[in-house]
Amino acid sequence: MPPAGIPPSRALPSKESGLFKEVLHYYEDRQLKKGLKTADAILKKFPNHGETMCMKGLILTHMGRRDEGLELVKQGVRLDLTSHICWHVFGLIQKGQKNYEEALKSYTQALRFDKDNMNILRDAAHLQTQLRHYDALVETRHTLLRLRPQLRQNWIALAVAYHLNGNLTETKNVLEQFERIVKNVPDYDVEMSEILLYHVRVLEELGAYTEALVLLDTSAKSRAIIDRVAIMEFRARMLSKVGSEDAQQAWQGLIEQNPGCYDYYKGFLANRGVDLDAITDETRAPALQALRDFSQQFPRAATPQRIALAIAAGDEFQELLEPYLRTRLEKGVPSLFTDLKALYRTPQKRDTIESVAQGLLDALAHPPDAPCPPSIDPTTYVWTLYFLAQHYSHLGQHARALALLDTALAHTPTLPELYLFRGRVLKRAGDPYGAARWVDQARLLDLQDRFLNARCGKYRLRAGLIEEAVEVFGLFTKKDAPSPSQDLEDMQSLLYLTEEADAQLRNGNYAMALKKYIAIQKVFDDFEDDQFDFHGYSVRKFTVNIYLNLLKWEDTLRSHPAYVHAAIEASRILVRLHDEPSLASKSASQSHLSDAEKKAKKKAKKAEKKVQEEAKKAGNSTNEDKGLDASPVKDEDPDGTKLLQAPEPLERAAKLLKPLATLAENNIEAWVATYDVSVRRKKYLRALQALSRAHALDADSPELHIRVVDFKRRWSSLSEKPSETVASAVTSALSKLLPDEISLELFNSQYLQQHSSRGAAVLAAAKVSRSLGAPREEVESILFNVLNADVELDFETAAAINAFLLEIQSPREDEFRTASQQKFALSTLFAPRAELPQLRKSAVQKEITEGEEVKEEIIS
Repeated sequence: MPPAGIPPSRALPSKESGLFKEVLHYYEDRQLKKGLKTADAILKKFPNHGETMCMKGLILTHMGRRDEGLELVKQGVRLDLTSHICWHVFGLIQKGQKNYEEALKSYTQALRFDKDNMNILRDAAHLQTQLRHYDALVETRHTLLRLRPQLRQNWIALAVAYHLNGNLTETKNVLEQFERIVKNVPDYDVEMSEILLYHVRVLEELGAYTEALVLLDTSAKSRAIIDRVAIMEFRARMLSKVGSEDAQQAWQGLIEQNPGCYDYYKGFLANRGVDLDAITDETRAPALQALRDFSQQFPRAATPQRIALAIAAGDEFQELLEPYLRTRLEKGVPSLFTDLKALYRTPQKRDTIESVAQGLLDALAHPPDAPCPPSIDPTTYVWTLYFLAQHYSHLGQHARALALLDTALAHTPTLPELYLFRGRVLKRAGDPYGAARWVDQARLLDLQDRFLNARCGKYRLRAGLIEEAVEVFGLFTKKDAPSPSQDLEDMQSLLYLTEEADAQLRNGNYAMALKKYIAIQKVFDDFEDDQFDFHGYSVRKFTVNIYLNLLKWEDTLRSHPAYVHAAIEASRILVRLHDEPSLASKSASQSHLSDAEKKAKKKAKKAEKKVQEEAKKAGNSTNEDKGLDASPVKDEDPDGTKLLQAPEPLERAAKLLKPLATLAENNIEAWVATYDVSVRRKKYLRALQALSRAHALDADSPELHIRVVDFKRRWSSLSEKPSETVASAVTSALSKLLPDEISLELFNSQYLQQHSSRGAAVLAAAKVSRSLGAPREEVESILFNVLNADVELDFETAAAINAFLLEIQSPREDEFRTASQQKFALSTLFAPRAELPQLRKSAVQKEITEGEEVKEEIIS
């Protein structure tokens, strides 16, 4: 007769019940073989015992037999749907697979049958935090505190739960209650110090500044808070907020401790009524005087001098600029231009910088073929040339920048920065091959410099020299890695993944481009998963303040430029794949491995075989626990063809773009990409919303103009409109973008007339004309207007126009290419196609190949 409340199918005789407890014990001690043997002994007599079957599945999963283990767990759950052990095990398996939503459902089921199980409650709280289910988190943390009120971490965990849920008042109450009951806290206790700082932070966020100051001062005097810098920062901030006279002295103390911190100066000046982000004529003079005083007090601190440059104007700006510029040119600071570049937003300051720098150069100038006079410092001279070259290149005067760099190279031919920046100037001028060649020369000056090596690989990728770039990256990657590319992907190098994906896209290899963009998405998925371990660790170790900052950062994780770029570009590939399904089959038929790729594939097979052998050896060792986390998946799609041929490209694109709706809402490209996906999914309201958001950001955007016309045509051609509500909303919103009384041809003509001086707008109008059925000659006539002197045209737009002429099979494409080549003399993008192989070859010199061989000898 089974005990009350236990189903007959779960009840076991005393012997088997003891064996089941042994299974649990063996699992906790990770004696997996013994646990498996004992579970088999129970299942031999009771093959339908769900809990034992689940435990066996869990043990098999830990031993690496994941598919078999998962199937057993599912079977065990079906056999005993009311067992908390079965649901707990199922949740553990799903958590190991990063399937947090389903894992939380399993834990919720387990809690229905064992509501006070501490382990299940704790794991459920971590999952609720990971999924941002803060209401449920508060309830779970309450239960944990009720069950174990003597644990300090349960009090802090509840306070954090209230904080995350936006209930700061309850957070304050919990912390106060905790501080009343805690006793015998030693001096300099780090954990208690963090809790008190957290309490001060909560009071500050509540606006209770006086109360926060009292707590801060009391805790500091009693040595309960030991972070002296945090005490000073909190104190200065809150004294300013309550308008205390002691605030100025507090900020002064912080600046004396760290005179290089911008935030301290900002706080000091804000306390005096000066907002550095909104300076006025009335506040400029007192702010500059305060900054002068700090510069005299801390002559080696650059921050007060740099802030003064940001807020000064007119002659005062020039007076401050001259010593700032001269000092750093004499010291040879390579990042000087980067430091001052923000000032270029003001044309007057930009002109002043040019005149001052040019005056310094004139004072240092001497005949290039003559030795440097004793009165002139040669390093100051070369760094001044370098600075002015950066200045003119930033202004688009690339020929002048190159002339200055030639002078500098003739003077000092051993400075890598000169070669690097010459490559950058050529890149900006539209010569990726020349840029790669000059950066290669910079690398040869110091073969053991990883930065130069990485920069060289990056520029080779931008020139489309993917195999050559991989060879360079391979000099510093693991020698036993399957390939340099795989090692950099494993190391989550966003720079490399982004640059290679872009290079593959420019080369027309959509499969590999998409594969690399998806690899970037996986990197951010890993970043998101990595926070899981901190939900328990940070509360256990009382590192609450930094933990809250981590969660805030994780919530905006996908606003990172690398993810935004990858999501937009990947969605464009998937949209094109939807429009032209034959692309997937073309990619598969055209995929062929080069010699370098064949060597990499062979090396990858060797590395994989080695890993398998090591795994086999490890399997024979005493520790057989492989963990619950899924092992790395073997790459079954090395060329990306399967990924390109995967079904539902639009659904995949929509998933990639979804985070951008809130995290990149000021990015017009994101809204245009969202429109492209939504309109093809027949989500017309979503598509129109994307157009409206894009219109709010830039009503004159060329890409927006193309999409507005496209939407109008699609909507008008619908034989059956959606529901009346949707149709009414679409009609109303569309009329704001394109009035009903204006025809598409007239709308396009008006746009062209209004923006005839912008090359990108002219291209957009030409594309719309072509889509509306205009003759090719008319489209060509529109496009050739960009060659007029009064039209703003950069080489990227000219290259896009040239590609469009090729697309429409224009006989005047060569004519436009020749004209563009004359207009952009430094660019190689418009070179005759017959010259491209030679240009690619010239980007990688013979000397560089020899240099690589030397490098291998040096670092091996």
